[in-house]
Amino acid sequence: MELNGIKPSQGAKHAKRRVGRGIGSGLGKTAGRGHKGQKSRSGGYHKVGFEGGQMPMHRRLPKRGFKSHLLKFNAEVTLDALERLGLAEVDLLTLKQSGLVGQMIKNVKVIKSGELSKAVKLNGISATAGAKVIIEAAGGSVA
Repeated sequence: MELNGIKPSQGAKHAKRRVGRGIGSGLGKTAGRGHKGQKSRSGGYHKVGFEGGQMPMHRRLPKRGFKSHLLKFNAEVTLDALERLGLAEVDLLTLKQSGLVGQMIKNVKVIKSGELSKAVKLNGISATAGAKVIIEAAGGSVA
């Protein structure tokens, strides 16, 4: 292969559509825009969701639900993650340093997902009822 022989693969390049260049081109006169109407005008278009003056879908449907802005400060850690971590005592700082939770996190909860064989003492971290049973069965504690 030589630098002067490099070219795009077959079918990768195609001629640009030249509109408004006479009747023989097939795209003369209205240039593929049809007759009249907003879409035929230069600069004439509408914003996203506009339905020609009809009440748009996003305003016709009822508002529903709520997402707390405090969710970004909460995190979950699985029992499997604690097993892999392999520490005897776990608190928020050790979880942040290990990268299991983000730096902005303030509340962490251990959820029952996976198995735990090592005794783990949790400091300042809550656990679900199922996770608490497994942690205590392995000889750990939730404080």
